[in-house]
Amino acid sequence: MSESIDRQLAIDVKGVTRVFPGRVTALAGLDLNVRYGEMVAITGPSGCGKSTLLNILAAIDSPTSGSVIVAGHDLAHIHDLSGYRRHEVGLVFQLHNLLPQLSTLSNVELPMFGCGWSAHQRRTRALELLAEVDLSGCEQRLPTELSGGERQRVAIARALANEPKILLADEPTGSLDSASTARFLDLLKRLESGGMTIVMVTHAPDVAANAQRVIEMRDGTVVNESVAK
Repeated sequence: MSESIDRQLAIDVKGVTRVFPGRVTALAGLDLNVRYGEMVAITGPSGCGKSTLLNILAAIDSPTSGSVIVAGHDLAHIHDLSGYRRHEVGLVFQLHNLLPQLSTLSNVELPMFGCGWSAHQRRTRALELLAEVDLSGCEQRLPTELSGGERQRVAIARALANEPKILLADEPTGSLDSASTARFLDLLKRLESGGMTIVMVTHAPDVAANAQRVIEMRDGTVVNESVAK
């Protein structure tokens, strides 16, 4: 199987379907390639399969059929999926998924446990990331003490904690105001310039326009692809 892997591709999805109980089809033979260092925006109406695709790339869900290769790993043959998520991909969820009992700082530090980082290294890295998303001074606040936009920025910082090769973001600007959205897009551009691969699901055309390519989905498959920049 390894001989068929294209090492120039960060993501190689071929003929992927996802059928849920009740014969609900979320993905219907989808193909998608993303090169290393590329930023791709995935657009389309609600229910077209965008979030399902991201969950499959993150190994949170599994396809019904087809092949998914991410960062050189065939996801059908990975035994340590938590290790894959810890080291290869960073995840920005639509609903933040922060632990409410932990401080902002601890939420960002959490993915670094078990990765060989010392306590000092974890703290330093978390502080740097919080500064990157303009949350310096909020380190000890709980998620319930933050606005929706601030919680999303914490989630973005957490997703970058382990310096992942690939960032997967599901509506990352959905709860951000215009100023925070602009700062987040500037951060994405810096990450892209540094070689990070980014796949972002968004409903916002102005956000999608910041990607190199825009992939439009409908009814569980890709229906259009355009170069955004």
